[in-house]
Amino acid sequence: MNITGVMIYYYFICERKLWYFANEINMEQNSELVSIGKILDESSYIREKKNILIDDTINIDFIKNGAVLHEVKKTKAIEEAGIWQVKYYMYYLENKGLKNVTAKIDFPLLRETKEIVLEQEDKKVLENVIKNIEEIANKEKPLRPIEQKICKKCAYYDLCYVC
Repeated sequence: MNITGVMIYYYFICERKLWYFANEINMEQNSELVSIGKILDESSYIREKKNILIDDTINIDFIKNGAVLHEVKKTKAIEEAGIWQVKYYMYYLENKGLKNVTAKIDFPLLRETKEIVLEQEDKKVLENVIKNIEEIANKEKPLRPIEQKICKKCAYYDLCYVC
């Protein structure tokens, strides 16, 4: 199983959402908020070569100055998930032999940038996260809904609470 950056991101948001995604149940195409995020991605940093797909596994928004990864996020609402997604990209590239990779998360609507550092301890956390993602993805059915404030804005809301 290829563990993607989106899977890492979803792991830190909701394991049920992760299960749906890993089992190819995709609701993003119906989400207005996801559409807004795509428009933001397309209209921001237009001079950069974007969406760099590596090994059909990680999709980096853009790379600047040869080795600075950039991930573009609309909001800081679920910042921790974005941080771990970027750390995973750094971890993945390091395991491919690329050393001294640096990264930033850009919040163009907020006009802010956050530098991301991959610490040795983060690598251990990511190894456990990867194992947990594999276990979640292989479960027979999704976990229970988390019933958090963010659920109402989720593309999978109908699957969790309406169906």
